[in-house]
Amino acid sequence: MTQSSMEKITEKLLLEKSSPKTSKLEQIKSLNLSGLNLKLQDLPICLLSRLRSLERWDLSRNQLQELPQNLDLPALQFLDLSDNQLEDITSLESLQHLEELKMEDNLYITISDHYKLMVLLPRLMMLNSKNVSSTASHVRYVYTENLRARIIAVWEKNFSLPDPITAEKMLSLETNFVNMTRQQVKFGPSSVSDFTKWRVEILAREYLRSLTEPTEEPENTEIEEVPSVSTPSKRKQMSSPTTGVNLTPYKKPKTHQESPEDGRRILRLRPQTPIKTNEVRMSPRKSSNPPSTPTRHARTAPVGKASPARPLKEGGAKGIQEVPSSLNIQRKAQVSLKPLHVLQCHSKLDSCDDFSTQLWSCSFQPQEHSTGGLVATCGGDTLCLIDCDSGMVMKKYKVAGEEFFSLAWSTVLMSRGDQDSAQLCSILAAGGKRGLVKLIHPRENFAYGEFRASRKSLSVLRFHERQGNFLFTGAYDNRIVMWDVGGVDSHYNFKVNQLLVMQISSTPLHICLPAASSLLCGSDDGLFYFNTQPSSSNAKSRCMEMEITFPVYKNKDKDHDYRTIDGLSLLTDDIIASKNFQYNCIYLWSWGRTAAQRPDKKNRLVSAVVLAELQWTNTDVPYLSLSTCPDQAYIVCGDDEGRLWTYDMSNLQNILRDKPAKPLQPTKILEWPGPVRKGSGPMKGPSINTVAADPELRYVVALSDQNMVIVWKRAETDGSS
Repeated sequence: MTQSSMEKITEKLLLEKSSPKTSKLEQIKSLNLSGLNLKLQDLPICLLSRLRSLERWDLSRNQLQELPQNLDLPALQFLDLSDNQLEDITSLESLQHLEELKMEDNLYITISDHYKLMVLLPRLMMLNSKNVSSTASHVRYVYTENLRARIIAVWEKNFSLPDPITAEKMLSLETNFVNMTRQQVKFGPSSVSDFTKWRVEILAREYLRSLTEPTEEPENTEIEEVPSVSTPSKRKQMSSPTTGVNLTPYKKPKTHQESPEDGRRILRLRPQTPIKTNEVRMSPRKSSNPPSTPTRHARTAPVGKASPARPLKEGGAKGIQEVPSSLNIQRKAQVSLKPLHVLQCHSKLDSCDDFSTQLWSCSFQPQEHSTGGLVATCGGDTLCLIDCDSGMVMKKYKVAGEEFFSLAWSTVLMSRGDQDSAQLCSILAAGGKRGLVKLIHPRENFAYGEFRASRKSLSVLRFHERQGNFLFTGAYDNRIVMWDVGGVDSHYNFKVNQLLVMQISSTPLHICLPAASSLLCGSDDGLFYFNTQPSSSNAKSRCMEMEITFPVYKNKDKDHDYRTIDGLSLLTDDIIASKNFQYNCIYLWSWGRTAAQRPDKKNRLVSAVVLAELQWTNTDVPYLSLSTCPDQAYIVCGDDEGRLWTYDMSNLQNILRDKPAKPLQPTKILEWPGPVRKGSGPMKGPSINTVAADPELRYVVALSDQNMVIVWKRAETDGSS
């Protein structure tokens, strides 16, 4: 490299070719270096790296075969590399904020290179003056997830981790695994086969690393840098020691039809429950009619059945109020739940000895898109879709380095082309430690997008029951954010808009939506009410309007303040169930009568109008969430010994007419099923972090702090048992 070639690019030249005119490289926004016959060695990294504000850069009509590696230009959005001699486009990977790129008249650039650029540059929207947003979204999410599924299938069929794991064995394994995936994984048109092999090799190495280094962040195409976030301390309080526990779960033999997602780990119950072997499948289906992107105003289909709460008229009788007739359900038989399956499907490294991964959230698929019994669960780095009847894990979604804390189902519009009307499709949102919301289309078994909801961990996600494209996220930055996630088109393009930010004094634990524009948030500091109705001022920030207090607050002492609301759920349009782990009762209270009161103007306090108390366990373990089944007037809550406390509220109206002075006893306490392995004793009951019941109360699913999903199934009895 000669001195004269080095002097092609000097500080003086950069200042002369820049705009606006400035005396400092750090202030240059636009730079034209076109037609200077530049080669790679003519681009001094130390000088170019000072261009911290550079937004537009013209390098056309030069002799560049590539750009300098690791060139750091954080503000660069536009780059013109037309009429060069480019061969290697991977050198552009460091330009993570690039939105528009021109590369015409580069003889060696192929369509596979264009696809690579869409993966390497997560913000790229314009390529050679054409909008490639739709294609880029498909390549980054749909294409990638299809390749990843095929890669995992190759691993499951042909490979396993060595025992013991050594550097030499892992190097040999990686070489064999990558070579086999490059040969066997076929997807997409032949014109992009070079891209497919390149992407498969990256994903294969990434997947292998995730098996041995589960906390390592994956190589991905995230727009924003993932912050370094440790697991929130309150999540650690639930950890239970598992030393000395050595149970090998029962595993269903695979058939030739079985996919990687079907593998399940099942602990035998005591007494042993027969396991069905019929496979229930969810075959991905693609429509041949590509839809157009639906507008937000077209979203009309409700997700739930609830209607807005109607405040009761002032002047009504105080104390215990009349209960809505919707709770007068005449049962032909008493509800009886029997344990059916105990699964280990969230294990670290798929280890059958993992009893430390905590499971945090579960929810059943909306009825309009389900034949019943399909539940989503999350914990650790995994989200699973489980068929409750068979106990099969139908779909599994892993994100290395993530720890999922919450998930939520919804129904949004998927447009089906210019000539066809939009159709409803079921989606899942999931989030956790990394502050990202993953949007997943379970039927097709891939995540079609993601967006950053917070720089800190997400604690809770909740879709609006009446407006399925509205998503509420709560995070460890003490904020609740309301988003419009819109619908999707056939290429899974979507647009997310932030609508409202609500600030509270501690981390949101639960979100409840009792009326169209009402939001209740349970937290360590209490229960707060927010009005989510858009204001005339279009203000995007909102403070709480009321704090709802409970009678137990009066018992505050140095060891208990009773303010933590770690259970919150609607039983009817008007009745809400809530709990505090320090108090051994669950409150049933009227939202309508509570909201009708005038809050104290100074501290905005409102006393909950309590209808009844339900006896619950004595425990000092926090964050054991309750669940309601409104259509069946049923409440269930786990405890710290693996038991489920169930309450049949179908006759609550008649019970409350007698004005009970004592807490109502549970209808039945379901004992921990005690899964065992032959030759070993039964496992001690873990803490039940959360529960969920399907709308028809056919199944109840409980998640534990020791990596176990427990499925209970309803069996009708004659009422005498």
